[in-house]
Amino acid sequence: MSARIDSHQHFTREYLPSLLLPILKRNRFDGSVVVAGIPSVAETRWLLSLAAEHHFIRAVVGWADLADPRVGEVLDEYQRHPKFRGVCYAFEGELPPGLAKLQRRGLTLDVSAGFTLAIVERYPQLRVAIDQVGAGAILPPSLACFPSVFAKVSGLITQAPTSWKAAEFQPAVRAALDAFGPQRVMYGSDWPSYLPAGTWKAALAAFTQAIGPQTLETREHLLGGTA
Repeated sequence: MSARIDSHQHFTREYLPSLLLPILKRNRFDGSVVVAGIPSVAETRWLLSLAAEHHFIRAVVGWADLADPRVGEVLDEYQRHPKFRGVCYAFEGELPPGLAKLQRRGLTLDVSAGFTLAIVERYPQLRVAIDQVGAGAILPPSLACFPSVFAKVSGLITQAPTSWKAAEFQPAVRAALDAFGPQRVMYGSDWPSYLPAGTWKAALAAFTQAIGPQTLETREHLLGGTA
């Protein structure tokens, strides 16, 4: 069986690995991918230091200014850490030149559901993970034509941690699963964005209810195999 991986969570100075690890263990998850919640190099360095200390943190998606001509120097630094996997970056309008560097280095790009199709048209080998799928707009099925695009079903309860209904997420989540297939869809808790009102377990329950009955093989992909 595949390891069970929470593909999208964060840390803050209040919510640290020592709080998340027992939660993962109780729910039979083997590890997580931490994503930078603050767009800064200092934040990424801190996350990389945490990953070096904690085995369950399987990968780090950090932040770098992809519009900076010297971004390669920052990526060089990050890549000295074996758990660094990619960059989370938000932008509008013109594509930043640093995307070419991510593609060339085999790194991933995490973006929100509002990203532009031009990214994968210009950089077809760049692996792109679209975050917060299910919490916002339904992804256009045409995206599935690009084999380098993946969907993270995350952030489902972040905006309504105690009053969510799975029926609200089902159309977007199931459309993503139908279009991309389980090999390109993964679950992320978005912990601790909804604390203290919501819980990690509630986020998983929202996901489980949104996807509905699935085969064991499909669930293995969604809960860790894809990540």
